[in-house]
Amino acid sequence: MISFILIVIAALFFSGIIIRTKSLCTGRKGAGIFQPLYDVARLFRKGAVYSNTTGWVFRAAPIVYFASVVAALLVVPFGRQGGVIGFDGDFVFFAYVLALGKFFSIIGALDTGSSFEGMGASREALYSMLAEPAFFFVMGSGALMAGNTSFQDIFGSLHLSGTGSYALAILASIILLMIAMIENSRMPVDDPKTHLELTMIHEVMILDNSGFDLGLILSAGYLKFAVYGAIIANLFIGDLPMGWSVAVFFGIQALCAILIGFTESFTARFRMNHNPQFIFSLTAAALLVIFGVLLLTGKLA
Repeated sequence: MISFILIVIAALFFSGIIIRTKSLCTGRKGAGIFQPLYDVARLFRKGAVYSNTTGWVFRAAPIVYFASVVAALLVVPFGRQGGVIGFDGDFVFFAYVLALGKFFSIIGALDTGSSFEGMGASREALYSMLAEPAFFFVMGSGALMAGNTSFQDIFGSLHLSGTGSYALAILASIILLMIAMIENSRMPVDDPKTHLELTMIHEVMILDNSGFDLGLILSAGYLKFAVYGAIIANLFIGDLPMGWSVAVFFGIQALCAILIGFTESFTARFRMNHNPQFIFSLTAAALLVIFGVLLLTGKLA
């Protein structure tokens, strides 16, 4: 249960730190750290407007999307402390319950009958599909090292003691952070602030969402960032005392948010035809993690 509470707390400031970092990098004062929460609270007080061309799929999509992120959150542990639920193979459940939410968001966009939103849905589906192998390679490496397939057993058995293990953990962290940015449609794959028709991906998918539904979608995005930050933090917590574990957890969450802010401030958005190449490069890097684990465990003949 402690992991659930900590992730929710981290989600409260994660996106705000990203926005604040981007403001400082561009020489602006910018909004406060909690401005995204104020925006969501305002949306929750508003009613949703539905087009006559949409059906029940469009109305259900934001609810399923938000619920899928919450369900994924429940299996993420905190060091040796298990998540709310946990079982063998729960990292597979994590990946595909998020995929279920993404699927509903895609068909919700298609349900509007807009070819414009269909274009964004097609791109979203492609990039999510291409990013999936990298996640499984990273988590599969942890399962290979731990000899178990549950999040709690994988992270609970990790002991970073040498240069090689720390290098692999840092590489895995970078891969997971980039996957989080792809899954949340951020730079350098997608620009959340763009309104150029030919380059929009996630933003064009939610153009018809408003009010409470849009608030659910934004809240799910904040939670998803914190969930991936929690997975990265678990790589380094190990068997630290509780006090130090909490400090490391929030420190890594803040560091991830700052790195995302710097990336979005100083990295140009890729052209559409370069995005698959970039995502494939993450998969190649994830293969290096597997080979590194095989070397460390002596399983590579």
